[in-house]
Amino acid sequence: MIKRLFSPFYNFFNDSRATGIVLIICTITSLLLANSPVKDSWLQGWSFAAHGINDGLMVLFFFLAGMEIKNELVNGELSSLKQATLPVLAALGGMLVPAGIFALFNHGTPYANGWGIPMATDIAFSLGVISLLGKRVPLALRVFLTALAIIDDLGAIVTIAVFYTATLHVMYLLAAAGIFVLLVVLNKYKVQQLLYYFIPGILLWYCVLHSGIHATIAGVLLAFTIPLTKIDALIHHLHKPVNFIIMPLFALANTAIVIPGDLGYIFQHTISYGIIAGLVLGKPLGIFFFSFIAVKTRIAALPSQSSWQQLTGVGLLAGIGFTMSIFIATLAYTNPEWQVYSKIAVMTASLIAGLAGYFYLHKR
Repeated sequence: MIKRLFSPFYNFFNDSRATGIVLIICTITSLLLANSPVKDSWLQGWSFAAHGINDGLMVLFFFLAGMEIKNELVNGELSSLKQATLPVLAALGGMLVPAGIFALFNHGTPYANGWGIPMATDIAFSLGVISLLGKRVPLALRVFLTALAIIDDLGAIVTIAVFYTATLHVMYLLAAAGIFVLLVVLNKYKVQQLLYYFIPGILLWYCVLHSGIHATIAGVLLAFTIPLTKIDALIHHLHKPVNFIIMPLFALANTAIVIPGDLGYIFQHTISYGIIAGLVLGKPLGIFFFSFIAVKTRIAALPSQSSWQQLTGVGLLAGIGFTMSIFIATLAYTNPEWQVYSKIAVMTASLIAGLAGYFYLHKR
């Protein structure tokens, strides 16, 4: 009887679409509560917790994603040079074209510094949406989106460090580099005990966090030093806690945004034009054309069992900017009003991109 009682929950959490469903429920819940009579308590609670989630717990998400990418680079869909090159070039196009579109709308205005806002892809939400499609999407295409989003986020982190960080703490950066070299040496000498990786990994996170660079890069760096023999077991143990605890908390914290009443005025602003056009149009255009050129010149190859139509759908999903885009907006603008314009535009563009990508891939 107990088994029958809990079997629906067991079946749900083992469904590949469950992550996306949970993320969407958390997003809608957080937005509704942030604009309800209890908004003050809701916003106050998540404003306190958001930093811990984004700079702490999400490192585990990037650690998991990094290990999955390493696995694919060595044994899977990215093991050939041509297939590994494609997400790198696609991510480059997905950053340059949106930034250029934003600059077209805002060149010579006080808002021009926001060019980095539409560059980023939100890896958590984009993978959450693609998970809703289940087996309609080939594994190679999921891996491509994961790799593209990680490279995209790394590009956004570099952009923040170079253009949007007032102060870089060189000593912390040097310490982080030293710890990473130590981890690489441990891997080279085939040290298998994970404790010898996790303790330096915590120190790596601490140094990156205090260096002025986004702390989540520590998760990716640590993942690439973990021995291959240990990766499958770690992925297995982290998969459900990350997808059903960390990612829902991330969604609840980062969608606690008050929507202003005068939306019409916001959508008539060049900040909004640049962000929405950059994410909804610039992302798929940049990803498609850079990928097309790379494949036609035989620098790279399409993911296995995938088509150009499916790649276009992934490009649409990459327009889900959300967290990193909102984070860059807070760095690009000190004016609170401009920040609100940016956040609403990012949310709108992410909604459009998510729906467009889902329905386009569903039909393909």
